[in-house]
Amino acid sequence: MTATVTTDQVRSDLIEGREIALLDAREEGPFSLAHPLFAVSIPLGRIEIKVLELVPRLTVPVVVYDDGEGLAEPAAERLIGLGYTDVSVLEGGLSGWKAAGGEVYRDVNVPSKAFGELVKTHRHTPSLPAAEVKALIDAKADIVILDARRFEEYRTMSIPGGISVPGAELVYRVGDIAPSPDTLVIVNCAGRTRSIIGTQSLVNAGIPNRVAALRNGTIGWTIAGLTLDGAQTRRFPPVSSEAKARARAAARDVADRAGVGRIDRAKLDAWTRDEGRTLFLFDVRNPEEYEAGHLPGFRAAPGGQLVQATDDYVGVRGARLVLADDDGVRADMTASWLAQMGWDVHVLEGGIGDQGLETGRPEKPVAPLLETSARIVTPRNFANC
Repeated sequence: MTATVTTDQVRSDLIEGREIALLDAREEGPFSLAHPLFAVSIPLGRIEIKVLELVPRLTVPVVVYDDGEGLAEPAAERLIGLGYTDVSVLEGGLSGWKAAGGEVYRDVNVPSKAFGELVKTHRHTPSLPAAEVKALIDAKADIVILDARRFEEYRTMSIPGGISVPGAELVYRVGDIAPSPDTLVIVNCAGRTRSIIGTQSLVNAGIPNRVAALRNGTIGWTIAGLTLDGAQTRRFPPVSSEAKARARAAARDVADRAGVGRIDRAKLDAWTRDEGRTLFLFDVRNPEEYEAGHLPGFRAAPGGQLVQATDDYVGVRGARLVLADDDGVRADMTASWLAQMGWDVHVLEGGIGDQGLETGRPEKPVAPLLETSARIVTPRNFANC
């Protein structure tokens, strides 16, 4: 029988900032209906596929739970079989969490989405409704519409005239896309979070333009009865040296104000060898740049997505994060948000450089499948099942 841990113990670890991986062994559907704020979805049937990337240190405290389905104990046993040395089951599961006064949340990527709403409330991030943006388009007003989603999402459906500029690219590239300070910059995503964070990033960076989020993104556009474009390929242009210099200075200032840490290669090497702390290394540039050359050990995590869905990349609350790019702009802007979300985040000084880089996209670490008691069905024994 696996050891158990109480809700109060888990909450204490989270509040005190101690490293902990709180894993939900259910499928994503039930997980999305109710779960603790910092829980991470790793369904029992996908543990071997997901856990090594989300929980890379085998000695980190891991707590597993379900909601009475009988999944937590097998999940814990499987994690122990994979080499994790500090695995517990949450006493009473999700029901026990709620009975002990623990709050539960609905949806996925809740920490990031809740943070986006907090930013909008406290910073009064400007926004415009779909009908007003459509009127500006029809009037051929001096505007640019920047789509902060991944290019794949943009290509599926987009606001008419919109340009694909994924979140971390906004401060980096807006100077060339909207060189006139008179141009209104409108940022959209599918719903809210990435447009709020993208808009506020431009405001924080001090660009001279008026900036506004498209309220409720492409969803709001559709609800308003407006038509979306499909199969568009408009993407950000190359960055000029002048725009890059301005973006670099602005991003550095934003990151410094947010308390982002900075490390050199020597410190990175020391942290990589530290077996007592969990370390995540992320290259926050766009996927094409990552595949063209990245530092060994750094995972591809485009900055906008890393902020929007942090729990898709990091499964250990309290872990260290190190971000890298080629000139600091995207790493600084991404880190500025992660720092405000409570992460211990640092930017690699000097960026990736041009020596010792790997190309392509490395294979994800996948744990070996463990033996189970499940019976294998073959044509020969099917009739006896």
